[in-house]
Amino acid sequence: MSLSSILSADAIDSAIKDCQAPDSFCPKKFFTLCGLTKKSPADVKKVFGILDNDGNGFVEEEELKFFLQRFSPGARVLTDKETKGFLSAADDDSDGRIGADEFQAMVLS
Repeated sequence: MSLSSILSADAIDSAIKDCQAPDSFCPKKFFTLCGLTKKSPADVKKVFGILDNDGNGFVEEEELKFFLQRFSPGARVLTDKETKGFLSAADDDSDGRIGADEFQAMVLS
């Protein structure tokens, strides 16, 4: 399954363009622009599954760096500051990784 089967290519493109500059990525704004905030909890979990590159049920810091590239292969890598900010914003139990429920809570809240 690809992200474009859940989200429109135009919306993904718009969200990627909005955060092209280093340190301009804001997860909440990105989720809104790409249309993820309007999706069902089931669709949000499907997106999480795509982002969980190693399939271990969590998105770790190393996977988060490449978050934008999962949406668009030519997109930039997140900076360390953006990656750590994203992780701390979503990691409710402070285990250093984002679980599916934490991701869903961040997207849909």
